[in-house]
Amino acid sequence: MCTFDKDKGPGRLMKKGFTLILVGHINFILGAIVHGSVLRHISKPNGQVTTEYTVANIISVSSGLLSIATGIIAIVVSRNLHVFKLQIGLVVASFLNALLSAACSTGLLLAISITIAHNGQGLMLGCNATEVPINARSPVSAQCPFDTTRLYDTTLALWFPCAVLAAVESGLSVWCFFVGLALRGLAPCGNSYIKEQLEEEAERSPHSQHLIGQRLNTDA
Repeated sequence: MCTFDKDKGPGRLMKKGFTLILVGHINFILGAIVHGSVLRHISKPNGQVTTEYTVANIISVSSGLLSIATGIIAIVVSRNLHVFKLQIGLVVASFLNALLSAACSTGLLLAISITIAHNGQGLMLGCNATEVPINARSPVSAQCPFDTTRLYDTTLALWFPCAVLAAVESGLSVWCFFVGLALRGLAPCGNSYIKEQLEEEAERSPHSQHLIGQRLNTDA
């Protein structure tokens, strides 16, 4: 995990960055679809906000946006391995995205479990109250502004890929996090020696030698 090849490593980091951007966009779009075409019916029934709505929209959409930002930083770092601020940005962004994506995946799995266990009762809060408790699979006729069966099936069909994509985002972010640690020479990746190799390469670069020559001429 902590190994980072100076020659092949930048290309792999760039690929991981592009993958994060792609997965983040897909997760963001799925979260927007869940809100726009499904859960908008139950967003604020009687002043309440359901657990499913909060998990599927706030956490999932935020995870997608942060994944896109982390992917962009990873691509920029792959082309500028020596820049200190970019290295720190990669470490911080990937760490936060790994935590948020893991929380998103866990929360979505929890929401899926609750929805299946209760037959979608939380999705029926937008319907008019009846004397008999109803759920998305109930044969009881309820006055709903939407198709209850379609709402239940569509929500689960979108939540499952969102949970998988969030797990992928978390895994990619963990990999980028260890790459950032290796570039900075921090534990547990302090023995990769990539930081020393980059510093030696920077010292041997023509630009660095030119600056050293200017300093010597100024001192003389």
